[in-house]
Amino acid sequence: MQEGFDVELKTALGKTKMGEVPGSFWETYSAMANTEGGFIILGAEEADNGVIFHDLPDHRKVIQDIWNSLNNPNKVSVNLLQNHDIKLTSIDGKNGILVQVPQASRKQRPVYIGQNPLTGTYRRNNEGDYRCPPDLVKQMLGEQANDARDVVILEHYGFDDLDPESFRIYRRQFSNRKPDHPFNECDDREFLRQIGGWARDRQTGKEGLTLAGLLMFGKFRSILDGVPTYIVDYQERETPDNRWIDRVTIDGSWSGNLYDFYRIAMKRLTTDLKVPFQLKGDERVEETPVHEALREALVNTLIHADYSGNCSILVVKRPDLFGFRNPGLMRLPKAEAIKGGVSDCRNRNLQKMFQLIGLGEQAGSGFPKIYRNWKLQHWREPMLEERYESNQTVFILKMISLVPEEAIEELKTELGDPFSDLGEIEQLALVTAHCEGCVNHGRLKEVTKEHPHDITVALHGLVEKGLLMSEGSGRSTFYYRPGHHPMEGEMFGAPGICSKSSSEHLLGSSEHLLGSSEHLTESFEHLIASSEHLDTLREIARPVRSVRKASRKVVEATILRLCEGRYLTLDNLAGLLNRSKDSLRNHYINPMLEDGRIEARYKNVPTHPLQGYRTVAGMENGE
Repeated sequence: MQEGFDVELKTALGKTKMGEVPGSFWETYSAMANTEGGFIILGAEEADNGVIFHDLPDHRKVIQDIWNSLNNPNKVSVNLLQNHDIKLTSIDGKNGILVQVPQASRKQRPVYIGQNPLTGTYRRNNEGDYRCPPDLVKQMLGEQANDARDVVILEHYGFDDLDPESFRIYRRQFSNRKPDHPFNECDDREFLRQIGGWARDRQTGKEGLTLAGLLMFGKFRSILDGVPTYIVDYQERETPDNRWIDRVTIDGSWSGNLYDFYRIAMKRLTTDLKVPFQLKGDERVEETPVHEALREALVNTLIHADYSGNCSILVVKRPDLFGFRNPGLMRLPKAEAIKGGVSDCRNRNLQKMFQLIGLGEQAGSGFPKIYRNWKLQHWREPMLEERYESNQTVFILKMISLVPEEAIEELKTELGDPFSDLGEIEQLALVTAHCEGCVNHGRLKEVTKEHPHDITVALHGLVEKGLLMSEGSGRSTFYYRPGHHPMEGEMFGAPGICSKSSSEHLLGSSEHLLGSSEHLTESFEHLIASSEHLDTLREIARPVRSVRKASRKVVEATILRLCEGRYLTLDNLAGLLNRSKDSLRNHYINPMLEDGRIEARYKNVPTHPLQGYRTVAGMENGE
């Protein structure tokens, strides 16, 4: 057992050494509830040689104090726990307390301590609890209040703002699919109202285009006038590290609306897919489970996006994978979305418009269908990642076999009998590290149904045998093959790469795997194109990255040296220093910006997705 993203140990002895609820318990409760849940263990602490357990003689009082505070609205905003979530444990005759904190629902977030959500809301990052910035809290409050984002009526927008050809083709597609539907008898305005693209406020009498209508059928300029941050982007790449060879984005040469983007992107995504000869009656079946999975993934990306977000909707096609990114976090817990059966769509009118022409599902069956169809191809399980710091959701469909024969043969040739003698989990871990650049506990849980404890034992055993090396700590630990450190290869490129936190480095920041091509020259993999340069930066970072705790003076001096003469993003710094982005931002970057020791690349856009930091001339030595 060790502390990590979903496990927190607290001694909880108090001044009397009899047992007491520590004040930090509530920060962890808030942080886990607002992220993915987890376990808090009272009466334990992590030491260099393992976990030390303490006895809590007053454990009953501690448990009662927890319940009293949970039901006190002045202490915490909501009680998420049930009786079975707090358990008395006994290890070696020492009484402790295990508290399981569930992930809060969208309607319950933000979970905060005290009476002010702007100052009492926390989130979990690696092994720490970090206070959320006000903007993030406001996003949670907005998601809590708004069941649907696209129903708002836009003032001063009308039919002149629609692209007539897009709307005409949609009506024709609807009519062909449902020739006897009564909507076909409606004029254009009434048809648009019936599908959710036009609305009238019965109280005020105001009527006009809804946000859904503008996004689905609007003209290029009209959409940008109504949604200034709107960007849709399709990119096709031949190799991971190349510029795109085909691209569709809002450049004024086409309507730019979602309906046309879907039709264009879907056609390009499915071009060159091999369709086996199959008959249904007398007609050839032209679609495979892969077609269906890609359609569901693309529609999900469009209907669940937060169009007020700062990043683009991005779709990437590569020979080895398909990638989808949208602004906005998931409204359902990831495990619940993958299981299916529940739907909580951010843009319900857009969802309805796609459903009326046979695209997308409302019953929460989209993700299960994708996972099932990908499994039918014997490909690796899709990777679904929420980026809390940048408010993004990324979905990766890799066309790599779960256990590729060529990978098995290469490992057998290289390692010989030691590989053949390994157990099934150990072989799968090595194959995953070989195919994806590295592996971590979370990724291995996705590709095998073995117990998490057995996965942990297998990974540690491979390290002891010298077949894997590890880096990081807690949930941020990742494992790679000796001589194959993931940051020493093509960060954009290896057949795939995992990270210190699930697929964070596989996807990188938006300028890595799914980034716009014009940004590639500014991304980390080009900044440190040569291994010599990377080695130099890692050597500079060593005084911080090699220890769990370093003094403020040492961390600041290291940041100044790293950023001397170059802009580094927060992702870059977090990777080099082995620290969480929230911690670096709150404790170092923001204060150093304020006192003028470092400068931002985009001074007028603090939240720019490519924001980087450089040491101000004359400040290299901390002057």
